Amino acid sequence: MSRINLDQLKTFLTVVRLGGVRKASAGMNLTQPAVTARIKNLEDSLSCALFDRTSGSMTLTRRGELLLAYAEQFEHLSERVEKIVADPAGLEGHLRLGVSETIAQCWLPELVSRLHGLYPKLEIEFNVDISVHLRAGLLNREIDLAILLGPISDYAVDNIELPGFELAWYAAADAPADIAQGGYLTRPVMTYARNTRPYRELKEMLLERAGPGVSLFPSSSLSACFRLVEANLGVAVLPKSLGQAFAAEGRIREFDPGWIPNPLQFSASYMGEPKSHLIETAAKTAFEVAVDHMNDKNS
Repeated sequence: MSRINLDQLKTFLTVVRLGGVRKASAGMNLTQPAVTARIKNLEDSLSCALFDRTSGSMTLTRRGELLLAYAEQFEHLSERVEKIVADPAGLEGHLRLGVSETIAQCWLPELVSRLHGLYPKLEIEFNVDISVHLRAGLLNREIDLAILLGPISDYAVDNIELPGFELAWYAAADAPADIAQGGYLTRPVMTYARNTRPYRELKEMLLERAGPGVSLFPSSSLSACFRLVEANLGVAVLPKSLGQAFAAEGRIREFDPGWIPNPLQFSASYMGEPKSHLIETAAKTAFEVAVDHMNDKNS
């Protein structure tokens, strides 16, 4: 029994929750041989088989079922110790952060800086992608914390809703004056990537107001959209917090056609089980940074 350790129990629980070694290795950022070795060492320590491997899948044996409840208690106790006793300054770990480009261009640097201040030894790995991919990565446990267009409607996910991003229409600085009086409908409209909620909502609103003749140019790069608008190759519906800097420099200008899509709603989303004080703190920190960013923009 003395050879059992928390890493082995955590690996055991991850294999059970995700349904196999391959998914567990991705979820824990380990190689499959490393996961297999931990399970084998745990079984050797207990002198029993924890999984039935004869059916082509890994199902718990009777002794594996017995261990499951105790392993969950160890996990809960470990989390409580980390939360209450451990000094955050000495906490080592690895946080896999997934963010949408809107967040990356607005306040991701502030979030990383604040997390580094809380956990100086924490290694932060971040990935910028569209929300549909971030959602899949979170549910597959390839990401620890996803900041995306949300919330995620899944029983296993905890969401902290973040302040919304107002959208605005933008055109080139030298665009004709009639751009707001229907002229924008004759130009390509730059916006979010095709398989995103903002794209779908904008498409529906344009169909309702102008029919199918308006050209939509979806892109996963918001900075590219702004450059195309600046070059007078189209107009765009993009976050106001990003467009204000371009407009202040006289590179583009905001216009009002009389309607605008709803603000973008983001969430800091993470798996509710197993509990992680570090990930929960990171999500709450994201909320604090988002509120500070909104207040700075409004001041």
